[in-house]
Amino acid sequence: MAASTRTHATEAARRYALALFELAQDKGQLAEVHSDFKAFVEMAKESKDLTILLDSPAFSRDEKVRALADVMKASELGTMIANFVGVMAKNGRSNEIVPAQGAFDALYAKQRGVQRAVVRTAKDMTGAERARIESILAKAVGGEVELTSEVDASLIGGIQLRIGSKLIDASIAAKLDRMNTAMKGA
Repeated sequence: MAASTRTHATEAARRYALALFELAQDKGQLAEVHSDFKAFVEMAKESKDLTILLDSPAFSRDEKVRALADVMKASELGTMIANFVGVMAKNGRSNEIVPAQGAFDALYAKQRGVQRAVVRTAKDMTGAERARIESILAKAVGGEVELTSEVDASLIGGIQLRIGSKLIDASIAAKLDRMNTAMKGA
């Protein structure tokens, strides 16, 4: 699986994302553009060649614009996202398209009143465990929660939960670290 080297949005990527968000909202195409943008980034993550095209300075702006126009035509994604990708490439910002999607996604979630949470566990959660965590979080934040799960065997057991900038670490690895620190101080 290929992935862009950049995942955090720069100020420029956030401005492009905001412009696209406002345009999509004005045109009543917010859900469609969100879906298309997400699909484009998934294509980039799955294609090493597309990732290289987006990120590499070896290709000129014109080469990137032409190649991305062909990619967008073949993908059958919407006109608005195709134009957006083209504008970013033309302005020398093709390496910021993937991070811009993250910024767009955050704007879309905020507009819908959705809180994002990431739960990390040592092994895959069952559907029931995931549903229980989503239910608890929805009550805690007073609204809808979109939960993303990650597996990290180094946690040994327990969970880490991140909502926004808050991290709740109830992993066995963290407990062992706290015990080790306490024992060194004793």
